Amino acid sequence: MRLDFIRPLYERQEPYASVYLAGLSGLERLRRWRSLSGELADADPRAVEVLEKAVADTGRARALFACGDELVMAETLPRAAEQARWAPLPHVTPMLRERGENVPHLRVIVDHAGAELTVFGGGSPRRSTAEAASWPLQKTAQGGWSQRHYERGVEEAWERNATSAARGVDEQVRRIGAELVIVAGEPRSRSMLCDHLGTKASDRVLMVEHGSRRDHGGFERDAETALDSWLERRRSELIGRYRQSAGPTGFEEVAHVLREGRAEAVLLPGELSESVWVGPGGTQLARTPDELRRWGVESSSADRADSALARAAAMTDAEFWFCDELDQVAALLRY
Repeated sequence: MRLDFIRPLYERQEPYASVYLAGLSGLERLRRWRSLSGELADADPRAVEVLEKAVADTGRARALFACGDELVMAETLPRAAEQARWAPLPHVTPMLRERGENVPHLRVIVDHAGAELTVFGGGSPRRSTAEAASWPLQKTAQGGWSQRHYERGVEEAWERNATSAARGVDEQVRRIGAELVIVAGEPRSRSMLCDHLGTKASDRVLMVEHGSRRDHGGFERDAETALDSWLERRRSELIGRYRQSAGPTGFEEVAHVLREGRAEAVLLPGELSESVWVGPGGTQLARTPDELRRWGVESSSADRADSALARAAAMTDAEFWFCDELDQVAALLRY
């Protein structure tokens, strides 16, 4: 997964209070918060106060991150194992595991009248429509020369709408760096759309069976299945490439390539609670403070290995994947 969305957490260099709360409500939620807040005895009181206000706002499972007097991030999760931590870095790994990979992609339902495009990436999903001609769209059976003329007009209207939809898809693929374009709708219109797509978008198209602009139910299910399949293929591809290339393995080697900005992807076997050392800079992580000092870092503190790796991956635009098949952290190289 890309970690762009957590970069704001690293704009502050003060310690963080990280809290995970299950989806409870009412008095039970407040009782659980009082129990968890006891684990923040050494935390900045301002951060604890901010978190207490956030806890009262909703009964959904959430990950909350506070620094100083600011609630920097609040993420709703399907579920959460309750915990609280005060540390130099935000404890993001449980959130990343529960949230899952956030794949920038487009969902497109196309028919003769145009297309409905939903963009997933760079914020909340955004839906728009693309169409160029509203008439004529239906063929007739009246016969004669006029029918042939009319049907040619219908075909041209379909073509204009497909061209307009393709332009919209191409633009969004470029804008968000989409990994996948999931397409459903009327078969002839799908074919026309693909004929007009640029190479980048065309290479990312995946057709699904169900869905129309009037009925999204089957389409959404097919889209989620397509995303899951894509993610598994991507994970398998990364693991295969890592094994073939015998890439960096173990915390020390992975930390080294992250410091140099050479990691394309970091592959974690799961959460890594072992203690390592971090400096104020995004890629300052090492097994010992002496190692950081050799890199010119005078001030450092201890924190979890997974928190340090997540920060370094986010700040160097490296992908971050959980791979249960691996025994230890590994990386793929950009060069």
